[in-house]
Amino acid sequence: MNTKKVMNEDELKIAFAIRKDIFVKEQGVPLEDEFDQYDKLNGDCKHILIHYNEQPVGTGRIRFVDGVGKLERICILESFRKFGLGKNIIKALEEIAEEQGASKVKLHGQTHAEGFYKKLGYRTSSDVFIEDGIPHILMLKEITNDKAIN
Repeated sequence: MNTKKVMNEDELKIAFAIRKDIFVKEQGVPLEDEFDQYDKLNGDCKHILIHYNEQPVGTGRIRFVDGVGKLERICILESFRKFGLGKNIIKALEEIAEEQGASKVKLHGQTHAEGFYKKLGYRTSSDVFIEDGIPHILMLKEITNDKAIN
């Protein structure tokens, strides 16, 4: 398995197809809510893909809000969720945050994944709220970063 930054439009289309399969088809998020102004190759987000046996099976993105890395759109195709790939996506996004000088990351995690994120060092920082019809919680993590400006 390997994780890589999305570098061209073809890779971005693959990431979008994975997101559409999971968030729109599987979870019922309206198509118009899944994709937004940040979904560009050289925009405000950095997108990644994770491959398993050379097949793209998961994706995520990070954008920066007030100096904090916000992990978003993290997903893995259903038949590949048992291989521990989620932690690799999170690690790759956190590394991008560190490269950009962030000392904190946050995410809106679906409540069923709260335990997963806690195992990776995130702490719950909100009550449950609804996003796209799905219960979520805000989760935060301090990351070690020698480049961070305090």
